[in-house]
Amino acid sequence: MRRTRNLILMVAAAGILGGSVLVAKGMLGDGEGGGTGPLAGSFQDAPKASPTPTGPTPEELAAIERAKRVKALDAALKAYASGKPEFSVAVFDRKTGQTYAFRGEEKYETASVVKVQVLACLLLTAQDDGRKLTTSEKSLADKMIRYSDNASTTSLFGKIGRYTGLTACNKRLGLTQTKVNSSWGLTRTTVKDQVKLLDQLVDDESELSEASRTYAHKLMSTVSPDQDWGVPAVAKTGEDATVKNGWLPRSTESNLWIINTVGQVTGDETDVSIAVLSHTNKTMNGGMALVEKVGKMTRTYLKY
Repeated sequence: MRRTRNLILMVAAAGILGGSVLVAKGMLGDGEGGGTGPLAGSFQDAPKASPTPTGPTPEELAAIERAKRVKALDAALKAYASGKPEFSVAVFDRKTGQTYAFRGEEKYETASVVKVQVLACLLLTAQDDGRKLTTSEKSLADKMIRYSDNASTTSLFGKIGRYTGLTACNKRLGLTQTKVNSSWGLTRTTVKDQVKLLDQLVDDESELSEASRTYAHKLMSTVSPDQDWGVPAVAKTGEDATVKNGWLPRSTESNLWIINTVGQVTGDETDVSIAVLSHTNKTMNGGMALVEKVGKMTRTYLKY
Protein backbone atom coordinates (compact mmCIF):
# COMPACT_ATOMS: atom_id res chain seq x y z
CA MET A 1 0.00 0.00 0.00
CA ARG A 2 2.81 2.41 0.90
CA ARG A 3 4.65 1.39 -2.28
CA THR A 4 1.58 2.13 -4.42
CA ARG A 5 1.09 5.57 -2.83
CA ASN A 6 4.75 6.52 -3.41
CA LEU A 7 4.46 5.47 -7.05
CA ILE A 8 1.39 7.72 -7.53
CA LEU A 9 3.23 10.69 -5.96
CA MET A 10 6.24 10.18 -8.22
CA VAL A 11 4.05 10.06 -11.32
CA ALA A 12 2.21 13.26 -10.25
CA ALA A 13 5.46 15.06 -9.58
CA ALA A 14 6.83 14.04 -12.96
CA GLY A 15 3.68 15.33 -14.66
CA ILE A 16 3.88 18.72 -12.94
CA LEU A 17 7.58 19.04 -13.67
CA GLY A 18 7.08 17.99 -17.26
CA GLY A 19 4.32 20.54 -17.69
CA SER A 20 6.56 23.26 -16.32
CA VAL A 21 9.28 22.42 -18.84
CA LEU A 22 6.83 22.51 -21.75
CA VAL A 23 5.45 25.87 -20.68
CA ALA A 24 8.95 27.31 -20.36
CA LYS A 25 9.87 26.13 -23.81
CA GLY A 26 6.71 27.65 -25.17
CA MET A 27 7.35 30.95 -23.44
CA LEU A 28 10.88 31.16 -24.82
CA GLY A 29 9.77 30.15 -28.27
CA ASP A 30 12.51 27.54 -28.58
CA GLY A 31 10.39 24.42 -28.72
CA GLU A 32 10.67 22.02 -31.61
CA GLY A 33 9.20 23.50 -34.79
CA GLY A 34 9.87 27.09 -33.76
CA GLY A 35 8.11 27.09 -30.41
CA THR A 36 4.73 25.46 -30.11
CA GLY A 37 4.23 25.65 -26.37
CA PRO A 38 0.95 26.86 -24.96
CA LEU A 39 2.14 30.53 -24.65
CA ALA A 40 4.19 30.70 -27.83
CA GLY A 41 1.53 32.67 -29.71
CA SER A 42 1.37 35.30 -27.00
CA PHE A 43 4.94 36.34 -27.76
CA GLN A 44 5.45 35.53 -31.43
CA ASP A 45 2.18 36.62 -33.00
CA ALA A 46 1.10 39.70 -30.99
CA PRO A 47 0.78 42.81 -33.27
CA LYS A 48 3.29 45.60 -32.68
CA ALA A 49 1.93 48.75 -31.03
CA SER A 50 1.49 51.71 -33.43
CA PRO A 51 3.52 54.83 -32.59
CA THR A 52 1.48 57.64 -31.08
CA PRO A 53 0.69 60.20 -33.85
CA THR A 54 2.13 63.63 -33.05
CA GLY A 55 0.88 65.76 -35.98
CA PRO A 56 2.46 69.01 -37.22
CA THR A 57 4.04 71.39 -34.74
CA PRO A 58 2.59 74.87 -34.15
CA GLU A 59 5.46 76.26 -36.22
CA GLU A 60 4.66 73.90 -39.09
CA LEU A 61 0.99 74.81 -38.93
CA ALA A 62 1.89 78.51 -39.04
CA ALA A 63 4.10 77.91 -42.06
CA ILE A 64 1.31 76.02 -43.83
CA GLU A 65 -1.16 78.81 -43.09
CA ARG A 66 1.27 81.48 -44.31
CA ALA A 67 1.91 79.55 -47.52
CA LYS A 68 -1.84 79.50 -48.17
CA ARG A 69 -2.11 83.24 -47.58
CA VAL A 70 0.87 83.98 -49.83
CA LYS A 71 -0.57 81.85 -52.61
CA ALA A 72 -3.94 83.57 -52.30
CA LEU A 73 -2.32 87.04 -52.31
CA ASP A 74 -0.21 86.16 -55.35
CA ALA A 75 -3.35 85.13 -57.19
CA ALA A 76 -5.29 88.23 -56.11
CA LEU A 77 -2.50 90.63 -57.12
CA LYS A 78 -2.00 88.87 -60.43
CA ALA A 79 -5.70 89.21 -61.16
CA TYR A 80 -5.74 92.86 -60.09
CA ALA A 81 -2.68 93.65 -62.21
CA SER A 82 -4.44 92.63 -65.42
CA GLY A 83 -4.96 95.78 -67.42
CA LYS A 84 -3.46 98.01 -64.70
CA PRO A 85 -0.23 100.06 -64.76
CA GLU A 86 2.79 97.99 -63.76
CA PHE A 87 3.43 97.77 -60.02
CA SER A 88 5.41 95.85 -57.43
CA VAL A 89 4.89 95.50 -53.69
CA ALA A 90 6.88 94.18 -50.75
CA VAL A 91 6.08 93.82 -47.06
CA PHE A 92 8.62 93.05 -44.35
CA ASP A 93 7.03 91.84 -41.11
CA ARG A 94 9.36 92.45 -38.19
CA LYS A 95 7.30 90.19 -35.90
CA THR A 96 7.87 87.12 -38.11
CA GLY A 97 11.08 88.21 -39.84
CA GLN A 98 9.52 87.34 -43.20
CA THR A 99 9.32 89.33 -46.42
CA TYR A 100 6.57 89.05 -48.99
CA ALA A 101 7.22 90.41 -52.46
CA PHE A 102 5.22 90.55 -55.68
CA ARG A 103 7.46 91.30 -58.66
CA GLY A 104 10.14 91.97 -56.09
CA GLU A 105 13.05 92.06 -58.54
CA GLU A 106 11.55 94.64 -60.93
CA LYS A 107 13.37 97.98 -60.98
CA TYR A 108 11.56 101.31 -60.93
CA GLU A 109 12.67 104.92 -60.90
CA THR A 110 12.30 106.23 -57.39
CA ALA A 111 11.08 109.79 -57.93
CA SER A 112 10.93 111.35 -54.46
CA VAL A 113 11.09 108.18 -52.36
CA VAL A 114 14.87 108.40 -52.88
CA LYS A 115 14.72 111.20 -50.33
CA VAL A 116 14.58 108.58 -47.57
CA GLN A 117 17.93 107.28 -48.82
CA VAL A 118 19.35 110.80 -48.84
CA LEU A 119 18.14 111.34 -45.27
CA ALA A 120 19.66 108.04 -44.08
CA CYS A 121 22.97 108.93 -45.73
CA LEU A 122 22.96 112.42 -44.21
CA LEU A 123 22.46 110.89 -40.75
CA LEU A 124 25.22 108.32 -41.31
CA THR A 125 27.59 111.05 -42.51
CA ALA A 126 26.98 113.10 -39.36
CA GLN A 127 27.46 110.00 -37.18
CA ASP A 128 30.76 109.24 -38.91
CA ASP A 129 31.90 112.77 -38.12
CA GLY A 130 30.82 112.33 -34.50
CA ARG A 131 28.39 115.22 -34.61
CA LYS A 132 24.70 116.12 -34.72
CA LEU A 133 23.00 117.62 -37.75
CA THR A 134 23.52 121.34 -38.09
CA THR A 135 20.59 123.73 -37.92
CA SER A 136 20.84 124.20 -41.68
CA GLU A 137 20.86 120.44 -42.33
CA LYS A 138 17.83 119.94 -40.12
CA SER A 139 15.94 122.67 -41.95
CA LEU A 140 16.78 121.11 -45.32
CA ALA A 141 15.90 117.60 -44.13
CA ASP A 142 12.58 118.82 -42.74
CA LYS A 143 11.62 120.37 -46.08
CA MET A 144 12.89 117.37 -48.02
CA ILE A 145 10.86 114.75 -46.13
CA ARG A 146 7.80 116.59 -44.83
CA TYR A 147 7.20 118.74 -47.91
CA SER A 148 9.17 116.81 -50.55
CA ASP A 149 11.09 119.95 -51.47
CA ASN A 150 13.39 119.28 -54.43
CA ALA A 151 15.77 122.19 -53.93
CA SER A 152 16.49 121.01 -50.36
CA THR A 153 17.11 117.49 -51.65
CA THR A 154 19.56 118.71 -54.28
CA SER A 155 21.45 120.64 -51.60
CA LEU A 156 21.68 117.61 -49.28
CA PHE A 157 22.54 115.31 -52.20
CA GLY A 158 25.60 117.50 -52.74
CA LYS A 159 26.49 117.51 -49.04
CA ILE A 160 26.61 113.69 -48.89
CA GLY A 161 28.85 113.37 -51.95
CA ARG A 162 26.26 113.05 -54.71
CA TYR A 163 26.39 109.79 -56.71
CA THR A 164 29.49 108.42 -54.99
CA GLY A 165 28.38 109.30 -51.48
CA LEU A 166 24.86 107.92 -51.81
CA THR A 167 26.12 104.74 -53.48
CA ALA A 168 28.51 104.11 -50.58
CA CYS A 169 25.75 104.72 -48.03
CA ASN A 170 23.38 102.37 -49.85
CA LYS A 171 25.99 99.64 -49.66
CA ARG A 172 26.30 100.12 -45.89
CA LEU A 173 22.53 99.91 -45.58
CA GLY A 174 22.37 96.64 -47.52
CA LEU A 175 20.72 97.99 -50.67
CA THR A 176 22.02 95.66 -53.36
CA GLN A 177 19.40 96.31 -56.05
CA THR A 178 19.50 100.11 -56.10
CA LYS A 179 21.41 102.08 -58.73
CA VAL A 180 21.97 105.76 -57.95
CA ASN A 181 21.54 108.29 -60.74
CA SER A 182 23.28 111.65 -60.78
CA SER A 183 19.77 113.04 -61.29
CA TRP A 184 18.68 111.72 -57.90
CA GLY A 185 14.98 111.26 -58.76
CA LEU A 186 15.88 108.80 -61.53
CA THR A 187 17.65 106.44 -59.15
CA ARG A 188 16.39 102.90 -59.83
CA THR A 189 15.38 100.51 -57.06
CA THR A 190 13.22 97.53 -56.14
CA VAL A 191 10.54 97.08 -53.50
CA LYS A 192 12.76 94.53 -51.75
CA ASP A 193 15.51 97.10 -51.33
CA GLN A 194 13.03 99.70 -50.13
CA VAL A 195 11.73 97.55 -47.27
CA LYS A 196 15.34 96.81 -46.32
CA LEU A 197 15.98 100.54 -46.09
CA LEU A 198 12.83 101.11 -44.07
CA ASP A 199 13.86 98.42 -41.62
CA GLN A 200 17.21 100.15 -41.12
CA LEU A 201 15.23 103.12 -39.79
CA VAL A 202 13.87 101.06 -36.88
CA ASP A 203 16.25 98.14 -36.33
CA ASP A 204 18.32 98.33 -33.13
CA GLU A 205 21.22 96.68 -34.97
CA SER A 206 21.15 99.21 -37.80
CA GLU A 207 24.17 101.39 -38.50
CA LEU A 208 21.85 104.29 -37.77
CA SER A 209 21.91 105.31 -34.13
CA GLU A 210 18.81 105.44 -31.97
CA ALA A 211 18.84 109.23 -32.18
CA SER A 212 19.06 109.09 -35.98
CA ARG A 213 16.23 106.56 -36.20
CA THR A 214 14.04 108.65 -33.89
CA TYR A 215 14.66 111.74 -36.00
CA ALA A 216 13.78 109.94 -39.23
CA HIS A 217 10.57 108.65 -37.67
CA LYS A 218 9.65 112.14 -36.51
CA LEU A 219 9.93 113.53 -40.04
CA MET A 220 8.20 110.64 -41.81
CA SER A 221 5.29 110.56 -39.36
CA THR A 222 4.53 114.28 -39.76
CA VAL A 223 4.44 114.81 -43.51
CA SER A 224 2.34 117.61 -44.96
CA PRO A 225 -1.39 116.68 -44.98
CA ASP A 226 -1.56 116.82 -48.79
CA GLN A 227 1.14 114.13 -48.90
CA ASP A 228 -0.36 111.88 -46.24
CA TRP A 229 -1.49 109.15 -48.65
CA GLY A 230 -0.17 105.77 -49.74
CA VAL A 231 1.09 103.63 -46.85
CA PRO A 232 -0.98 105.46 -44.18
CA ALA A 233 -4.13 104.16 -45.91
CA VAL A 234 -3.10 100.66 -44.80
CA ALA A 235 -3.05 101.59 -41.10
CA LYS A 236 -5.97 100.89 -38.79
CA THR A 237 -7.34 103.32 -36.23
CA GLY A 238 -4.87 103.74 -33.38
CA GLU A 239 -1.85 102.55 -35.36
CA ASP A 240 1.14 104.69 -36.26
CA ALA A 241 2.21 105.23 -39.88
CA THR A 242 5.25 106.79 -41.51
CA VAL A 243 5.48 107.58 -45.21
CA LYS A 244 7.42 109.10 -48.05
CA ASN A 245 5.76 109.27 -51.43
CA GLY A 246 7.09 109.88 -54.91
CA TRP A 247 5.25 111.13 -57.98
CA LEU A 248 6.56 112.19 -61.36
CA PRO A 249 5.10 112.45 -64.88
CA ARG A 250 7.85 110.73 -66.89
CA SER A 251 8.72 112.41 -70.18
CA THR A 252 10.18 109.17 -71.56
CA GLU A 253 6.84 107.39 -70.95
CA SER A 254 4.49 109.80 -72.69
CA ASN A 255 4.19 111.79 -69.44
CA LEU A 256 2.53 108.88 -67.68
CA TRP A 257 2.96 108.98 -63.92
CA ILE A 258 5.45 107.27 -61.61
CA ILE A 259 3.62 106.84 -58.30
CA ASN A 260 5.50 105.31 -55.36
CA THR A 261 4.89 104.99 -51.62
CA VAL A 262 7.11 103.63 -48.86
CA GLY A 263 6.63 103.61 -45.10
CA GLN A 264 5.81 101.67 -41.97
CA VAL A 265 2.73 100.69 -40.01
CA THR A 266 3.11 99.87 -36.32
CA GLY A 267 0.71 99.01 -33.52
CA ASP A 268 0.18 96.56 -30.68
CA GLU A 269 0.00 93.60 -33.07
CA THR A 270 1.62 95.06 -36.18
CA ASP A 271 5.14 96.08 -37.17
CA VAL A 272 5.63 96.13 -40.93
CA SER A 273 7.51 98.01 -43.61
CA ILE A 274 5.68 98.45 -46.92
CA ALA A 275 6.82 99.58 -50.36
CA VAL A 276 4.66 99.91 -53.47
CA LEU A 277 6.30 101.14 -56.68
CA SER A 278 4.44 101.78 -59.94
CA HIS A 279 4.69 103.54 -63.28
CA THR A 280 2.69 104.25 -66.47
CA ASN A 281 -0.24 105.57 -64.44
CA LYS A 282 -2.51 107.76 -66.57
CA THR A 283 -3.11 110.25 -63.76
CA MET A 284 -1.61 111.04 -60.38
CA ASN A 285 -4.90 110.35 -58.60
CA GLY A 286 -5.26 107.05 -60.41
CA GLY A 287 -1.76 106.04 -59.33
CA MET A 288 -2.45 107.04 -55.74
CA ALA A 289 -5.56 104.86 -55.72
CA LEU A 290 -3.61 101.97 -57.21
CA VAL A 291 -0.78 101.96 -54.63
CA GLU A 292 -3.23 102.28 -51.74
CA LYS A 293 -5.35 99.43 -53.09
CA VAL A 294 -2.30 97.19 -53.45
CA GLY A 295 -1.09 98.04 -49.94
CA LYS A 296 -4.48 97.23 -48.46
CA MET A 297 -4.61 93.93 -50.33
CA THR A 298 -1.42 92.76 -48.63
CA ARG A 299 -2.98 93.36 -45.25
CA THR A 300 -6.21 91.61 -46.17
CA TYR A 301 -4.46 88.43 -47.27
CA LEU A 302 -1.37 88.33 -45.05
CA LYS A 303 -3.39 89.37 -41.98
CA TYR A 304 -0.64 91.39 -40.32
